[in-house]
Amino acid sequence: MDAVPSQTATQSPETSLDFIREIIEADLAAGKHARIVVRFPPEPNGYLHIGHGKAICLNFRLAEQYGGRCHLRFDDTNPAKEEVEFVESIQDDVRWLGFEWEPHLYFASDYFEKLYEYAIELIQKGLAYVDSLSQEDVREYRGTPTTPGRNSPYRDRSVTENLELFKQMRSGAFADGACVLRAKIDMASPNLLLRDPVLYRIKRAHHVRTADTWCIYPMYDYAHPISDALEGITHSICTLEYEDHRPLYDWVLDNISIDCHPRQIEFARLNLTYTVMSKRFLRQLVDAKLVTGWDDPRMPTLAGMRRRGYPPAAIRAFCQAIGVTKANSVCDFGQLEYYIRQELNQKATRRMVVLDPIKVVIENYPEDEVEWFTGDNNPENPADGTREIPFSRTLYIERDDFREVAPKKFFRLSVGSEVRLKHAYCITCREVVKDEAGEIIELRCVYDPHSRGQTLDGRVVKGTLHWVSAAHAVPIEARIYDHLLRQPVSTGDLHADFNPESLKVLHAALAEPAIAYAGVGDAFQFLRIGYFTPDPDSTPQKPVFNRSATLKDTWAKLEKRLNQ
Repeated sequence: MDAVPSQTATQSPETSLDFIREIIEADLAAGKHARIVVRFPPEPNGYLHIGHGKAICLNFRLAEQYGGRCHLRFDDTNPAKEEVEFVESIQDDVRWLGFEWEPHLYFASDYFEKLYEYAIELIQKGLAYVDSLSQEDVREYRGTPTTPGRNSPYRDRSVTENLELFKQMRSGAFADGACVLRAKIDMASPNLLLRDPVLYRIKRAHHVRTADTWCIYPMYDYAHPISDALEGITHSICTLEYEDHRPLYDWVLDNISIDCHPRQIEFARLNLTYTVMSKRFLRQLVDAKLVTGWDDPRMPTLAGMRRRGYPPAAIRAFCQAIGVTKANSVCDFGQLEYYIRQELNQKATRRMVVLDPIKVVIENYPEDEVEWFTGDNNPENPADGTREIPFSRTLYIERDDFREVAPKKFFRLSVGSEVRLKHAYCITCREVVKDEAGEIIELRCVYDPHSRGQTLDGRVVKGTLHWVSAAHAVPIEARIYDHLLRQPVSTGDLHADFNPESLKVLHAALAEPAIAYAGVGDAFQFLRIGYFTPDPDSTPQKPVFNRSATLKDTWAKLEKRLNQ
């Protein structure tokens, strides 16, 4: 297989320094920290996608590399969109990728009382106030990137009045949206996020952990830095969209009585062609039932990739290879598929499956005879052993492997041509049988009984086809997945972007009998077709397989051309 100039799935963790590691090593060398503490802080409002996978790999690997620790902390500050299902799925995803956080599992809701106390401190210092403007007026008063904001008429409320109003907000005295707590910073700041940002809002929503104890909830930009500091985080690593949030992160910590002040570092998020890294967009796909759920194999969610049969080692290798930078860019989806194939080629069990069958009758083979041929389970790993494959007079091959009139350089089966059947004999087609509509329904062939080995008396047979014995074939359903989007980059229009050809279901596929032992999580290479895995919907009565990846590796070929 063509190689790409980057680490493979079997290589050890990173040895080269990126800008984040340079910062960490400098901090450790200067004695700023005895050891590092990082965190992965997801919001439990949806399933994680591969962009989150990059952040998971980065943070947990940093902890491993520098002998520190990585916390898993849920930012559960918006109860209206949060569910236990999402909390559980996120933990499943992190463990599936191969990382463990115990005993360092935390929730922002663990700190609700402390967050409230720090808000009181800001009010007492004259650095926060209760604003009774409507949401629309708050937005209007904030101004624009080219015009400064205006002070709220409630900005100069006294400390005593603000303390009383904030306590009433907590006690439920006001309706949702009636008022908010805002930081008092600078309404003329060129950074709109510093124009008296909202710290608390009233939201009567049932919280999955605190139930109905609270009716006010902290905003992310307020809760996040304090949560980091309370946990002793040393380096708060996030994506570039939070770069403008860093001054607010620092402002919050600089103005409360807390000893720890983590350093926020931003890196470029992961973007992939033909898909989208937006929980909002992915939720819309789920709600519109364009996909079957968050774990639909077309989705870029880690749950979807797991169901599709992507090995976690391949995702780790991909995230390692693309590294971390300060520049936003878009990765070709083919680069991810390269690492999927690299891993599956080593581990996938080989089986013969015919997706679009056409009958082959070998006229000179005994009608009642069955022979058994031995095939490798995985030629890349001889320790995986072999399996026995039945051969009989009536077989099935792929319809696309036959042409009645063969074009030039067509080395598969045609009338008068000879091909080898994988692990078995060479056959020659003599005749085609058609139905009343003129469609080919059967091929009449003969076999060479002396061609069981590789010696063919000097003649050359260029084509080798996969096949299954009709009497022993196992019917399966094969789900063939394509890109989620029609084009490389999303336009933001849900229905215009969605690829209606992203799923094709083949109900007539037939497999060799050894497929019956497949279990969920197993990886298979269907010879000459691609990599497949059993779907959780699969049953012994109705085996269902998802295609993980094709055999064709366009990314490796592109890399080879670029490096010539």
